[in-house]
Amino acid sequence: MKALVTKSTGSWYTLLTPAGEEVQARMRGKLRLEGSKSTNPVAVGDEVEAEEEGNEGQMLITSIYPRKNYIIRKSNNLSKQTQVIAANLDLAVLVVTMATPATSTGFIDRFLVTAEAYHIPALIVFNKIDIYHEDALYLLRLYEKIYESVGYECLQVSATRGTNMNLLREKIEGKTCLFSGHSGVGKSTLLNALDSSIQQKTGEISTYSNKGKHTTTFAEMFLLPNTTRLIDTPGIKDFGVVNLEKSEVSHFFPEMKSRLGECKFNDCLHVEEPGCAILEALEAEKIEISRYYSYLSILNNEDVHH
Repeated sequence: MKALVTKSTGSWYTLLTPAGEEVQARMRGKLRLEGSKSTNPVAVGDEVEAEEEGNEGQMLITSIYPRKNYIIRKSNNLSKQTQVIAANLDLAVLVVTMATPATSTGFIDRFLVTAEAYHIPALIVFNKIDIYHEDALYLLRLYEKIYESVGYECLQVSATRGTNMNLLREKIEGKTCLFSGHSGVGKSTLLNALDSSIQQKTGEISTYSNKGKHTTTFAEMFLLPNTTRLIDTPGIKDFGVVNLEKSEVSHFFPEMKSRLGECKFNDCLHVEEPGCAILEALEAEKIEISRYYSYLSILNNEDVHH
C-alpha cells in the first residue's frame, strides 16, 4: 500500500496509511544501499510503498515514489555524507533571529540557494522580535532590505507574544511546509504557537555557546486541519550546499540569474572575467556584497562540481 512518511528516527519510520492510521515501519535492507551517500534514503514527506511484515502490525518499506522536490544538506563542507531533510514540499520556512545568536547571511543564502535549486518557494521568518534591541533592529531592517529586494518574502513574528502569528498561519495554510533553522531560534516554540495540537519540547539557550540545545532530534510531520502539514526538523548548525555544478550556482541567486545573459562569456563564473555583468552590478551596488560573498563561498565549496 501507498503511505506517507510522517516521522523518522533513523531506523524506524512512522507511516500514515490511506485509512488515516499511523503504523511503524522499517526499511528493506536493499533500499539502503543503492550507491547513496545520504544518511537517510527515506525522508519525512516521502510517499512510499509498504507491505506488512509478519503479524505484529509492523510494515516494511519496499520502495519510494518519485519526489516532487526535497531539501538536502551536508553537515559541513568536509563531510561526504548528505542528509535529505524533507521531501515533497510546497514551502520552505527558514526561521532566523537577530538576537541570541544572530543568524548569518551565509547560512540564510545557502538555505535559499538549495530551495531555489529544487524549485521550492521560501519564506524567511524573523522570530523573537519582542527581544530585539537597537542593534538587532538595525540588523533586521538590513536583512529585510537585502532579501525583499531579491524577491524573498520576510515576516517578523514573536511566538511568545503572538505577533503576526495569524499572518504566518495564512501563509502556511493548505501547504506542506518545512520549518528549518539553527538551534535556539525558537522553532519549536513557534510551531507550538501555530497550533495547540503540536507539543514540541522547547529548550533553553545553552549559556556556554549561546546556541540552542537540540531539542528536536528527528524530523516529524504534524497534520493540521485544511491539509496543512508542518515538518519540524532538528536545529541545523551548518548548511552545506550539495550537488551543484559551478556553472549553475549563479542561477539560484535571483539577482544574478536576471543578468546572466549580459555577461561577455557564456561560461562566465563571475569572479574576475572581463565583461561580467554580475561584477558590474556589484560595483554599481545593485547586488548586495554579502550575497556575492555567499556566492563565492558556495562556488569554492568542495561539494560543488567543476
